Amino acid sequence: MVNLWNVFLEFRFVLWEGVLDTLYMSFTAVVMAYAIGLPMGVLLVITRQGSLIPNKVVNTVLGGIINSVRSVPYIIMMVLLIPLARMIVGTAIGSTAAIVPLVIASAPFIARMVESTLNELDAGVIDAAKSMGATNMQIIRKVMLPESIPSLVRGFSITAIMLIGFSAMAGTVGAGGLGRIAIRYGFQGFRTDVMIVTIILIVAIVTIIQFLFNTLAAKIDKRLV
Repeated sequence: MVNLWNVFLEFRFVLWEGVLDTLYMSFTAVVMAYAIGLPMGVLLVITRQGSLIPNKVVNTVLGGIINSVRSVPYIIMMVLLIPLARMIVGTAIGSTAAIVPLVIASAPFIARMVESTLNELDAGVIDAAKSMGATNMQIIRKVMLPESIPSLVRGFSITAIMLIGFSAMAGTVGAGGLGRIAIRYGFQGFRTDVMIVTIILIVAIVTIIQFLFNTLAAKIDKRLV
């Protein structure tokens, strides 16, 4: 039977670097993707018919762009965006270069998640804010977004976990992280034990992230009650 602890000790420095690279890629990408996806999601909601600023053209075009990007498989998107990654960060390989396709792949997902979250808000709260003379921007900043914070926090963890999986996939085209270790030492080096250890580490990271953000969201929920 394979002694996974010995495998871990043998590759501990490589694995530690892989964990750091995976966290760096995933969390940098999710923060940047939220900076893009959150405004897109809000715009989808406020421009729909009967909302704050109804605009069918903007809503349709933006929705079409989001759906188009979301429909592209990530493995294909990584290859397509190699020139863009090289133009932005100066290289097409490595952890930093992998952030470019990670952001572009996850921003539309976040936009749809934000849209779904905001659509679930009680319309009476928004109507009450309107009756008190609040502007559209005030309704967005002080009513819609604060009310949806718990769901957005949970969405952050969901996106981060999704990007951990994507970052592992990015290891096939030269990105760093645990995915690269699994490919280089596990698959190409015919070390199944190394691949098993990387999988265990990825599962551990995902479990910790899920627990921490679920706990945070629950605490925020209690504060808003």
